[in-house]
Amino acid sequence: MHSAIVMTLSHIPVSALAPSFTLPAIDKLTPGSRALLLAQERLQDAFQLASRIRDQHLFIADYPGVAREPLFKALCDAQGWQPRNLVALKQEGEPELQWREPSGDNVGSLAKQESAYAYVNGPLRRADLIGKMTTVGGKRQYQPGLLAKHNWLFLSADSLCRRESLWDFLLQVLSQGFYRVSDELPKVPLHTTLVLVGHAGIYSELKTHEPQFNECFPLLGEVNNEMDLTRHHELEYGSWLVALAQEAGVTLDESALLPLFLHGSRLSEHQQRLALAGQDMVQLFAQAAAYRGTSHLDGKAITKALQQAEHRHNISERFSAQSFDDSFINLLTDGEKVGQINGLTVIDSIDYSYGEPARITATVHYGDGEVADIERKSELGGNIHAKGMMILSACLYRIFGRDAPLHLNANIVFEQSYQEIDGDSASLAEYCALMSAIAEQPIRQSLAVTGALDQFGNVQAIGGVNEKIEGFFSLCERRGLTGEQGVIIPKANLLQLNLDPKVIEAVKTGRFQLYQVAHMDEAVELLMDLPAGVADEDDNFPEGTLYGMVQQRLDKLAGHDDEEPLGFFARLLAKWTSRGN
Repeated sequence: MHSAIVMTLSHIPVSALAPSFTLPAIDKLTPGSRALLLAQERLQDAFQLASRIRDQHLFIADYPGVAREPLFKALCDAQGWQPRNLVALKQEGEPELQWREPSGDNVGSLAKQESAYAYVNGPLRRADLIGKMTTVGGKRQYQPGLLAKHNWLFLSADSLCRRESLWDFLLQVLSQGFYRVSDELPKVPLHTTLVLVGHAGIYSELKTHEPQFNECFPLLGEVNNEMDLTRHHELEYGSWLVALAQEAGVTLDESALLPLFLHGSRLSEHQQRLALAGQDMVQLFAQAAAYRGTSHLDGKAITKALQQAEHRHNISERFSAQSFDDSFINLLTDGEKVGQINGLTVIDSIDYSYGEPARITATVHYGDGEVADIERKSELGGNIHAKGMMILSACLYRIFGRDAPLHLNANIVFEQSYQEIDGDSASLAEYCALMSAIAEQPIRQSLAVTGALDQFGNVQAIGGVNEKIEGFFSLCERRGLTGEQGVIIPKANLLQLNLDPKVIEAVKTGRFQLYQVAHMDEAVELLMDLPAGVADEDDNFPEGTLYGMVQQRLDKLAGHDDEEPLGFFARLLAKWTSRGN
């Protein structure tokens, strides 16, 4: 009865399996460059400061997937810009060069700013930056470089740092506030705001090892990679999508919004957050237009492009599925087994991730209390996995070894695993397998488990929850859904659920089960159909409970049975007595 109550309460409702949105009408969306600055308040603040303080330049820390040029254009448009000319003022001696707004008082205009900004990503020479002197019609003439042509100059930090001499020269220009093109021309004052762009790791390295970098680039602007729906509205994200569509030369139908919102949520791994990976979206629009043969994209076009992108990258997942289908990998999805449980892993490649079930087994025998991690001993387990195993041991001792050492040794292993295992998301499954092995109680093989434990048995959130559920579902679907199969996940992961529609449909019709747990005791009750048990004031667990059975087995291993084992003479006497009767 106790177990049935737990199972009823821990079912995840269908409404929680994917995010829900209040989608805007397409004609209510307001595209434009300002829409591309969605959720970039920190970046805008840093950019405004760099534009107002001439000797404080900016480093923008972004991430793969950012549509850089549309973002830079939006920043410059929002800031505003007044072009200036480089003029030579008449004075005694060498003329002085200054940047001024065009007027009749200026004499000898040498250059003018041609545009608000430029972005350079690739090979760069010194002459590209500062310009050079050329001969035109027999006269020497200044040919301006990037620093003179643009008010803001965005440079790829990765490209620039590969040219050490050019990097040193640029730092010198920024420190002095001017540069010299040649002896024929007076020093040119620096009027451009320089913006380096790269990932946060480059910024950290330069900040730590390049003292002059701290002087020249005191401002950091971090690009936000997601929009929070608790702070922003779906209308803003819709406008962001339409603005990107304009950049890609396509238009969006209203039916395209839902799959795009779901895709954005899936990328951010959160129901209340939406990814701002603009470059990825622009590329998706181009692929959808190519498949549909039109620049007007509806929901079917977006869905088709997403499905094809998955198909192009899932070759490893298909090989993995074939190994299960051909029984090369032994993993049950029905029946019961002692000391064996289905764990869940995520296989990550550069641009694709998928879930793969893993068989975890545990054996126990008399010993000195060590819970051995075979993965670690065989050098196939990472540090975080080793930490999870230590926490598992701490849970075991907290419950059963408070007053005396445990006289048991346990071995836990990922069966048929030939690559490194890392992470602590299997610690809940490993704990359940260990309890099963000690108590000699079978585990339902129709269920798979994921979750990380703390020392008090609380089940903590894990990564890749959608991939893990879908990986086990795919295996069960190929074998035939029975209604008994399902996955146990941490309750803390509910906000990350964004499952494939066919998984949601299977759960809705009762052909697949999803459970949430907040404590390890809930998990063992689901898996073994037994109450975990609550210790009394003497730390004894009731008979008929899982922990009561575990306690009895541990007492036997420690030699604390209620019945003392018979010695040799006692057994001999009992034998003759029985013959006499």
